Amino acid sequence: MLYLGIDQHKDQLTINLRNEQGDVVQKGQIKTTHADIDDFFGKLRKKARKCRGFMAIVEVCGFNDWLIEKLNKAFCDEIVVIQPDNSAVHKTDKRDANALCELLWNNRKRLQGGQRPFGIRRIFPAAPEDAQIRQLANFRQHLIRQRTRIINKIKGIVNKHNMAQDAPTQKYDTKKYREWIAKVQLPIVDRFEIDRNIETWNLYDKHILEVEAELVKRSEENKDMFRLNAIPGISAMGAITLLSRIGDIKRFKTADSLANYFGLTPGCHNSAGKHRVGGITKSGNAIARQVLNFAVTHVLRKDPEMKTWHKKIKHRRGAKTAKVAVMRRLATIIWHILRWEKPYQFRYDPPKVTRKKTPKKVFLGIDNSNRQEGKGKTPLKSQSKTRA
Repeated sequence: MLYLGIDQHKDQLTINLRNEQGDVVQKGQIKTTHADIDDFFGKLRKKARKCRGFMAIVEVCGFNDWLIEKLNKAFCDEIVVIQPDNSAVHKTDKRDANALCELLWNNRKRLQGGQRPFGIRRIFPAAPEDAQIRQLANFRQHLIRQRTRIINKIKGIVNKHNMAQDAPTQKYDTKKYREWIAKVQLPIVDRFEIDRNIETWNLYDKHILEVEAELVKRSEENKDMFRLNAIPGISAMGAITLLSRIGDIKRFKTADSLANYFGLTPGCHNSAGKHRVGGITKSGNAIARQVLNFAVTHVLRKDPEMKTWHKKIKHRRGAKTAKVAVMRRLATIIWHILRWEKPYQFRYDPPKVTRKKTPKKVFLGIDNSNRQEGKGKTPLKSQSKTRA
């Protein structure tokens, strides 16, 4: 078996190839032209036949697709895509490729046995259908960010002339606000800029609606989308985004694994017997955390049990930590919903019913609780005389 480490860049690949004994048999740089790439993988395929195949490891980046496709066509037995850690102090492409190949060789037995490798934050490439949904979700997020920039520019011109107080409403996404901003009197240059920004704003609205329609079309038969959509604060677009990032839920053995995948677990720095726990790692997808962050407010408003739990943590650790704790708990709930195919359940704590003591029956200031049936009423004066 051969073990190939690849440090991928736009114009070149830096490779490091080892044999079963761990010795480096080939290293160097290969240009990413079609001729050089085809020549390298053709020769690699011939070498691999004599050594019972080969494995490859590569760091994740935005243009892994073509390289993974080439490795699959070369009949690569195992493709390991990893999330890189912090960059080293002495960094070169050759050292990176050598470190990747050494990491792959050290974990060769575990990978061949289907076990989890050590020291690797492995990433599984999405299925083609999920990859397309991810791309559309990222494109939608990009359009929303650009639209927000345009809206902020319009707000800046309005604040420049102190005219925000003259607006019919403070919500910029209403019909009244748009009609007002389109007709309000402004200097010539400001009016020209706002008109162009309004046209761009309308264009972004149109593109966002088209992308959302395409996302719904691709996910309308997915039952998991409706299950996640039932969680307060998670819209259809949010559910589609989370599902495209999660993929097959069975690859996460526990609910904590999904929370760690989203980057919602705390980091640590333990040394010399001292344990230091820091903030969350944020190593997962930022869009998924954004969806969960938006859902927190709605969940706390509609789920009384979650609200009570949040208040306890907020009182003990502060508002920020409590909000992140709710996000992590939502991630674990999502794992259970997808793994066991169950809907989101609200749990209401029924109020404690205390029985009120029945008041004693009193007639004209007399205690009649021990009165027997058929007996007459004892007047107050006779009772006082008897006591006397």
